[in-house]
Amino acid sequence: MWFYTPYLMLGDSLFDAFIRAAKRGVDVRIIMPGIADKKVVFRLSRSYYRQLIEAGVKIYEYTPGFVHAKGCICDDKLAVLGSVNLDYRSLFLHFECSSIFYDSSIIKTFKADILDTQSKCKQRTLEDTKSGFFGRLIDGVLRIFAPLL
Repeated sequence: MWFYTPYLMLGDSLFDAFIRAAKRGVDVRIIMPGIADKKVVFRLSRSYYRQLIEAGVKIYEYTPGFVHAKGCICDDKLAVLGSVNLDYRSLFLHFECSSIFYDSSIIKTFKADILDTQSKCKQRTLEDTKSGFFGRLIDGVLRIFAPLL
């Protein structure tokens, strides 16, 4: 499962689903912006990186700038494209829309776009995610308030 999302503020269920999928051997990739539009949300999104990467999720940041695409492709058979971010507000509070495509020719085009975008990204590593005590404290506080952001 490959994702585009500008904001990554995962609830417990979705966070657990990403980790479990990666540990089962699913190729989970997330393309995120390399440049923030909202610094607090950017910091909060990055607070999830370490645990996701440890589980095997591959996270890429688009280095030329901000990526605002939202979508997912699964097994070259299913794709979702629309306005839904991977955050609580987008998934549960706002009336956002996405289109689902199954076994459609658009999926091949979408996959090519993801691979092209990924080639312009920096893959994040565990080394990139190191933070000290105060960094982890700030990240933890941000996660508490994530549904409000």
